[in-house]
Amino acid sequence: MMSTWKSVLLASAMALTPVQAFAAQEDPEADAAAVDVAADIEADEAAAASAARERMQREMDEAIAFVEKIFDTSDLPPVEPARLTLAQTTTAALLPTGSLEKMMDNLYGKMFSTFLNELNGSSDLMISIKTGVESEQVAALDDKSKEAIADLFDPHRKQRTDQITKFVRPLISEVLTDIEGPMRDGMAKAYARKFSADQLTSINAFFSTPAGRSFADESLALQADPEIMLAVARAIPPMVTKFMDRAPELESEFKSVDLPMERQLADLNEAELKKLARLLKTDVKALKEHRDMWNAAAATEAEDVDDAEEDDFTYDRDSWSEADRQRVEALEAAYEEAYSAAYDARMEAAENARKNKSRKPST
Repeated sequence: MMSTWKSVLLASAMALTPVQAFAAQEDPEADAAAVDVAADIEADEAAAASAARERMQREMDEAIAFVEKIFDTSDLPPVEPARLTLAQTTTAALLPTGSLEKMMDNLYGKMFSTFLNELNGSSDLMISIKTGVESEQVAALDDKSKEAIADLFDPHRKQRTDQITKFVRPLISEVLTDIEGPMRDGMAKAYARKFSADQLTSINAFFSTPAGRSFADESLALQADPEIMLAVARAIPPMVTKFMDRAPELESEFKSVDLPMERQLADLNEAELKKLARLLKTDVKALKEHRDMWNAAAATEAEDVDDAEEDDFTYDRDSWSEADRQRVEALEAAYEEAYSAAYDARMEAAENARKNKSRKPST
């Protein structure tokens, strides 16, 4: 069956067809035109879906390659088979089938149900959006009134929500089960490298006891327990505040390390450009074109800023206080002096380099 939006497109196309095409219903060209429109829509949709899938696959491949680069294990020693076998027993206990789904239920179950409830039409926000009545006024209504309002718009909203849960939940379960196998394999290798054979044997012995089995079954899900999640969430604001309070101290520490600014392509001399071209296996001309393109873009941006400043009276120095104007002019003078000194130093260094090169005996 064609989707609603496809039907709308087809109907729109047919509406634009001359009236004569509909007057002669037996005209095969009219039928062919409608079929062609539908086929074009189907083909466009298929092409767009295929392109989107290919793009997504490329992005996922790039992301995986980046992760593999960060967590490269190629330089690690091979895992002893005996220890790996013991570790597989350990991880099978720690990550039994269904444990990821259990953890996700703890973490997102309530969030998912709350999200669905917000979308089912009875929330203050949705009623306000649909009716135009301010959300504060809607919030003052009792729940029974809100339910009645939502029922007016969608008498089947509960069934609609149930459908989402019914159709999406099995897919989530399937995906999480698919992840568990590779996750167990990775955990087994990590445990085999981290713990000795004796330690793994002791851990497995504990997991074979009633208390150990209970601990292993719940250990992963407990990481997403509401108590833990709430405690971590409450600990974040003080952490953020601490970073903000330490910002001036950190800034002064960074400034105390007098490192030169990172260089850009425009800062490289001819010899450095040639070296860069060799390393990149490209030519100097391409690098210079790229450099000049960025310089032109920067100049355009600077012009835009200047234009904006001209349009804004606050950049007019006559509108500044005397103290602000003197401070700006002093800094500008210092900048010009420093720039001039830096330029002179570069020229002197280049001249010295030429002199040193001319003094070296030719071989």
